[in-house]
Amino acid sequence: MPPMPLAPELLSRVDDSPDALFYELPRMVTHIDEVTITALSDYYREILPPGCAVLDLMSSWVSHLPDVSYRRVAGLGMNKAELEANPQLSEHVVHDLNEDPELPYDDKSFDAVVNAVSIQYLIQPVAVFTSIRRVLKPGGISVVAMSHRCFPTKAIQAFHYLSGSERQALVSHYHALAGGFDAPEQIDRSPPNGDPLWIVRARRRSVPIED
Repeated sequence: MPPMPLAPELLSRVDDSPDALFYELPRMVTHIDEVTITALSDYYREILPPGCAVLDLMSSWVSHLPDVSYRRVAGLGMNKAELEANPQLSEHVVHDLNEDPELPYDDKSFDAVVNAVSIQYLIQPVAVFTSIRRVLKPGGISVVAMSHRCFPTKAIQAFHYLSGSERQALVSHYHALAGGFDAPEQIDRSPPNGDPLWIVRARRRSVPIED
């Protein structure tokens, strides 16, 4: 049986004005505190081997990646100044995924696509995850990290009332609707005395099977 489609009201937002206007000015802020940033960097260190190619989706001035030598770190975000300030990126592109959910990269370009505490802003998530699957190499991983802070007027309605485990379930459902991923793992790496850190990790199937 195919997965149930998303209810449109889950993806509604208070502010539906063009995102390009909202992100026109740089915001050098983070949605998680320092101890949780460290926890996320440590997790990336565990799962992203040196020499791999990484796409930092919805990137900004910081990627939270560990001090590891990756072959490629591409950043896709909304503000040119923020991306240019990010020392971990080897390349960057300004691209509005809510306007055009197709990623501007070749098929099978990346070993990993990571999204750090920004998934709550996507209004066409299934189309984006379908494109994530396309740009991942077979066996590559999609990693989505979430917490509890956001720009409230731009976050989708679902992220205003879902619990951490429910957010993980929703992002797992995005992967299922996109198809071509193994069953996602839902991981809680919340540090003591820090912001929550909820992670969903899914692997692109090496051998296609019927979804």
